[in-house]
Amino acid sequence: MRATLTISLPTNLVRELGRETRARGATRSAVVREALEDHLWRLRCERVERTLEPLARRAGIYTEEDVFRLVS
Repeated sequence: MRATLTISLPTNLVRELGRETRARGATRSAVVREALEDHLWRLRCERVERTLEPLARRAGIYTEEDVFRLVS
């Protein structure tokens, strides 16, 4: 199922979007959809990180090396 979304963008962003679509050979919808998916993914990751960070600190996990040490 699909829905149509109409948005208003500043002219400079529309020009940049046009350059990107031509460079990729993609549609504006595809480029905007990918950008939105990427942005929403980052927001979800940041939310998870904010939720888990206090728990990790309490467990003594401060670095990626700490995580690796625990899971290895």
